[in-house]
Amino acid sequence: MNTAIFAPAGSLSEALTIFFGYAMMAVLAQNAVFTRALGVSRLVQLVGDERTNSVLFGILQCITQLLLAPLAWYVGGMAASFGLGAASRPLVYLACIAVVSVAEMVFLHLVKLPWQRQLLRILPLACLNTCVLGTLLLGRTQSFSLLQSMGFGLGSGVGYLLAVLLVTEAQNRLRSQAIPAAFRGMPITLIYIGVLALAIYGLTGHTVIL
Repeated sequence: MNTAIFAPAGSLSEALTIFFGYAMMAVLAQNAVFTRALGVSRLVQLVGDERTNSVLFGILQCITQLLLAPLAWYVGGMAASFGLGAASRPLVYLACIAVVSVAEMVFLHLVKLPWQRQLLRILPLACLNTCVLGTLLLGRTQSFSLLQSMGFGLGSGVGYLLAVLLVTEAQNRLRSQAIPAAFRGMPITLIYIGVLALAIYGLTGHTVIL
């Protein structure tokens, strides 16, 4: 994996290749839910409820990840130059998340959008969750460049949205009376996610170590 520090791309096509390459890696090989287990919780709407549209949640999280990536990359680099160690990274990135979430909230208050009330209600959960923070920490530990961080951030959000759509689509089937009562709800959902995770691991070339 290329861990070079960011330098101006030689061409637009090269920059786009890096950006979308890391986005696709985050969607499939490094999917935030299926291969990283980030965000598997009712709290972050992987399993939706009647009050919240999970698709809106996923889209808002994609936007948050893309906006966060450049800010966190610059601030993380500055923190490292000041001698702040790895233990301080979560606090640094939480500060970045707070800045972006406040900016998004101000924007939503100023601009009239469809589903505005629902977007304002789910914004804190879309920003402050393990998927968002975990993606930033992964990018830093892998020493991603700016373009790689932005691609990986967007891809992680899209990968999470893909997971939401797959789980939402499966909900009717997972309510089948053929499923034992003890497994209905979250248990069977986690089993379903585990099977999908194994399938993606196989697709991307991982092997089971016995």
